[in-house]
Amino acid sequence: MTTTASTDEPWWKTAVVYQIYPRSFADSDGDGVGDLRGIIQRLDYLAELGVDVLWLSPVYPSPHDDNGYDITDYRGIDPLYGTLEDFDELLADVHRRGMRLVMDLVVNHTSDEHPWFTESRDGGPGGPRRDWYWWRPARAGREPGTPGAEPNNWGSFFSGPAWTYDEASGEYYLHLFSRKQPDLNWDNPQVRQAVYAMMRWWLDRGVDGFRMDVVNLLSKDPALPDGEVPDGGRYGDGSPYYVCGPRIHEYLAEMHREVFAGRPGRLLTVGETPGVTIEQARLFTDPARAEVDMVFQFEHVGLDHGPGGKFDPRPLWLPELKASLARWQTGLNGVGWNSLYWNNHDQPRAVSRFGDDSPRHRVRSATALATVLHLHRGTPYVYQGEELGMTNAPFASVEDFRDIESLRHFEEEVAHGADPEAVLDALRTMGRDNARTPMQWDASPNAGFTKGTPWIAVNPNHTEINAAAAVADPGSVFHHYRRLIALRHDEPAVAFGDFTLLLPDDEQVHAFLRRHEDGSGGTTELLVLANLSSAPASVPVPAGWTGTEVLLTNHPAAAPLTSPTTVLAPWEARVHRRTTGGTAGG
Repeated sequence: MTTTASTDEPWWKTAVVYQIYPRSFADSDGDGVGDLRGIIQRLDYLAELGVDVLWLSPVYPSPHDDNGYDITDYRGIDPLYGTLEDFDELLADVHRRGMRLVMDLVVNHTSDEHPWFTESRDGGPGGPRRDWYWWRPARAGREPGTPGAEPNNWGSFFSGPAWTYDEASGEYYLHLFSRKQPDLNWDNPQVRQAVYAMMRWWLDRGVDGFRMDVVNLLSKDPALPDGEVPDGGRYGDGSPYYVCGPRIHEYLAEMHREVFAGRPGRLLTVGETPGVTIEQARLFTDPARAEVDMVFQFEHVGLDHGPGGKFDPRPLWLPELKASLARWQTGLNGVGWNSLYWNNHDQPRAVSRFGDDSPRHRVRSATALATVLHLHRGTPYVYQGEELGMTNAPFASVEDFRDIESLRHFEEEVAHGADPEAVLDALRTMGRDNARTPMQWDASPNAGFTKGTPWIAVNPNHTEINAAAAVADPGSVFHHYRRLIALRHDEPAVAFGDFTLLLPDDEQVHAFLRRHEDGSGGTTELLVLANLSSAPASVPVPAGWTGTEVLLTNHPAAAPLTSPTTVLAPWEARVHRRTTGGTAGG
């Protein structure tokens, strides 16, 4: 599917990845939950969009405490989603259409129902699998099982302490996430070898790589010291002791040698790395170090978090966003590679968060945001429904939510005296369930997602925002994404060009240049101008850009650049191109 300029660069530098959240994508059997056969039935839609890779969120057997990120068997398919035979058919059909398929690798933790953990727990302190997980006795001088007796003061990402007491053995186990997601002890070489064997099993089956869940949390400081308690906080911040821990690069280099070496060319590996710095990302993604191909960093999606974290949102200031994105563009230039994203299964919908989801501006703002992101250097990731401009959902009450993070947060905050309505407002704005409402295929009941009762309510705006309507409308968000994806395939400057930020202090306009030399004396430059506001914006035109080719725009009446200043309509985005010498140009 990808058309790449003559280059020795890896194929994934000109590719676009599409994330499928199987539970919410397409239900083939009417049980209200998406499944593998539902994905098979929608592959032609994804092929029409033009994406190169499908990333499949977990489909392994699971109790679904965290919607499949709590795994009981790494070599199976949950019956909720189908069978291994269904998976093999999906994989073959993906490959037949010229696409690749990447699995979600969740090995910081397992389910507490995984046989590894049940053996670790039931075998007691001397059992053969005890040190496959992090077990510790109570804090000295404290009564085991009572508040404050936990081995350290770390908090869980899903509220409450990061430790759960096992009365039978008299010890606690560590879980950075849910109590049903105990953390594996990667310091144990048996754990690592068991994981590597499982990864090789999937690659031998034909999958094309892995998205690695919270992969930079695998290595912990074995002393597990107390963390600093922030002002107003209930728990210590353990992140200095597990984010990019002491042996993380050793483990990822070992993983590469044990799993990926000898399989050059076809694979993609991307690590989810919360809290990663540019300096660490360079180490993770430097090809000479052979760890992972690219990382997901979180800096730009944390800029609207207030002092109380993600559920204390604040307005986004555009100059801060531009500066963040530019730092990562320049910081990984030459060594390493960026993953580009606005959306995924853990983030609220970008058009509601960073754009304007009102009927007047939804389409234009969704396409403006897409233009900015896809014209950066890196591999773009599209989350299901993003290409339709799907919005946050109108959750009326806490009973409408399904996500463990949101439900635990609400429970804990209200228990400590917070106003329930204020907590709900934050969940409506930032909750992960915004990304998990069913894919909106058409205007029929339940949006064409299921003939049964959906596991979470369909957004009522599916009667206007849906795939059937978008595919039929040449001016839709869907077709703008198609054009952006094709541009990345066809214009080397998009994938490989250098990046220069313009107008860093402008509070409405995101503007930047891309520049690529083609090796034969030719140079292609791209000028990207995007008004990321709901009001018109006056923009100075850089010297030499008047009269240049309009390569792409989301505004059909966009006026040419004919003077030193131009006015962009609300949420107007445009890409201009100029070439000099050689054979430059797409």
